[in-house]
Amino acid sequence: MITNKPLLLERVDQALTGIRPHLAADGGNIEVVDITDDMCVLVKWIGTCETCSMSAMTMKAGIEFTIKSAIPEIKSVQAVNGDN
Repeated sequence: MITNKPLLLERVDQALTGIRPHLAADGGNIEVVDITDDMCVLVKWIGTCETCSMSAMTMKAGIEFTIKSAIPEIKSVQAVNGDN
């Protein structure tokens, strides 16, 4: 179990502040949904990012790299759809 999930969620959100302007320039964004007990960050694509053909590459090369670099205890990042 994660001991201080609100603080960890805040750290993840702060790690994404440098990426968000790039997503917004293309009409998109990303929302941190949750962090699982096995340290997987769940995110939701917003706006044009939801249907972008480059979102998988952005996830690995941008989002996951940025989060894991700032917070090494994070093991993975996974996109969820808006229905979750």
